[in-house]
Amino acid sequence: MDAVDRVLITHLQKDGRMPYSDLASAAGLSAGGARLRVRRLKERGILDVVGVTDPLKLGYRSMAMLGIRVQGDVEEVADTLGGMEEVIYVVLAAGSIDILAEVIAPDIEGLFDVINRRIRFVSGIASVETYTYYRTHTHRFSWGVH
Repeated sequence: MDAVDRVLITHLQKDGRMPYSDLASAAGLSAGGARLRVRRLKERGILDVVGVTDPLKLGYRSMAMLGIRVQGDVEEVADTLGGMEEVIYVVLAAGSIDILAEVIAPDIEGLFDVINRRIRFVSGIASVETYTYYRTHTHRFSWGVH
């Protein structure tokens, strides 16, 4: 990855629908050159342009981060959690928590159900600590590209 790739990524983080002609101007390329560079970044798994939504504005009124301790294979538990529709984010962590998982639900009862009746019964989960959200304060996608 070089300085031109970084320019392209930085602009796409601000506006994922930016026309190739505008990207080209910013990076000193032709529109075709910008398109080719973006395609290569996607193929290498460095870049993925997606629509980002706010679950709370889509009708999900309850969100929580779960700190999960695992007995056994952490990746196996993470795979199971990642397959659940209500689980939108899974991170393998170091320290006293093995997995951080973000969950969403239409309401507090739905949140209780998914945590208490589904997640707690996943084989290998030793304990779950729940941190419910009041609201999202900062949700950043334009962090620096080094």
